[in-house]
Amino acid sequence: MSTFPYFPHTEEDIRQMLERIGVSSMEDLYADVPADFIFKGGYDLPDSKSEQEVRDLFEALAAKNPKLKVFVGQGSYDHYTPAIVPNLLSRSEFLTAYTPYQCEISQGTLRYIFEYQSMICNLTGLDVSNASMYDGPTAAAEAMRMAVACAKKKNTVLVSKGLLPNVIEVIKTYAKYYGTVIEEIDLDGGRTSLDSLKALIAKGDVAGAIVPSINRYGIIEDLTGFADALHEAGAVLAEYCDPSALAALKTPAEWGADIAVGDGQSLGIPMSFGGPSVGFMACLKDYMRKLPGRIVGQTADASGKRAFVLTLQAREQHIRREKATSNICSNESLMALFVTIYLSVMGPKGMCEVNEKSTAGAHYLFNELLKTGKFEPVFPDKPFLKEFVLRPLVDLKALNAKLTAAGFFAALPTEEGYASFCVTEKRSKEEIDALVATIKEA
Repeated sequence: MSTFPYFPHTEEDIRQMLERIGVSSMEDLYADVPADFIFKGGYDLPDSKSEQEVRDLFEALAAKNPKLKVFVGQGSYDHYTPAIVPNLLSRSEFLTAYTPYQCEISQGTLRYIFEYQSMICNLTGLDVSNASMYDGPTAAAEAMRMAVACAKKKNTVLVSKGLLPNVIEVIKTYAKYYGTVIEEIDLDGGRTSLDSLKALIAKGDVAGAIVPSINRYGIIEDLTGFADALHEAGAVLAEYCDPSALAALKTPAEWGADIAVGDGQSLGIPMSFGGPSVGFMACLKDYMRKLPGRIVGQTADASGKRAFVLTLQAREQHIRREKATSNICSNESLMALFVTIYLSVMGPKGMCEVNEKSTAGAHYLFNELLKTGKFEPVFPDKPFLKEFVLRPLVDLKALNAKLTAAGFFAALPTEEGYASFCVTEKRSKEEIDALVATIKEA
């Protein structure tokens, strides 16, 4: 038998497999790996432990993580998670087969994906949504690919410099390997410039543009004229959105956008050190057949009862490799369920309340920080919702150290040296005042 009884292969099994592929030992499998990269020491692993000891071990490890009050956004937001969400998330009705091709055994999964799509359409004002994407940046990259597919024989996509840096980098990575040209739209006074957009369109070959609804500085964008300029050139407009904020702002449809993408993390999903998250993507009906990923539709079964099935699911996305419209063939289904329950519980009134409280807290913090004399405004006349940047008049690195020691994650440095702040409905006035007091003392 094997040295490790919990491994399924016996020594004889391993010998036969090695013989079949023409090597004599397990070490031969790593013959191409430089010797310096192969670990030769012993593994410092503890002795076996009981279940309680393992729990204690991991609780002790978790306790080493500092629990900070989050006053930072930049694409990941500390919104409240209603207690009902994690409880419903684990119900057996939803724990059906991972891949819902066999609709007769996947009605739970198919139903909540259908509801998720419906709610994303309500938030964006657009006609169709897919099941879900990996996260916001990859959804934006898929929008780039979709723009090229929608605008025939054009291969340039314009990207606003107001998008989050990680979103731009992911778009550029996808573009590099698809051979798509990326041009960046300049900013004017902190907002995406319509004049810059028009100048780039005039150069020709533009398939579409991706612009934020709220940009990296927290500024609410004014997209007046963007859709008209692009549509006149036969190009499409994709808007990158914070879906939580769409309950209070103009929808992509109202701005004339053809595609909407973004990260659903702000819909109550815990930050969890960066994941998992969920990307969303919606579009006008005219572009439905270019939409990557899955779409779930409603139908009736043989008895006339309501049922749900995958529809417009192009198998070529899975098998045509580089010739496919998209290579996305999976989705963040569990997180889509999370978002579906969150939106169902919150409803329009709850979503508006989230934005009202976040906005009130953010503007209160903005004004209190200016009173300290340690910051000055960067874009004083531009509207913001829950996130903003200020120019620090003190050593930002030293300030960050003081804030962390006091239990705050705030004043995140940007590439330009600004300090970025964010306030959600979770932050109380007492917490905001404590943050300001710490900054005053620093």
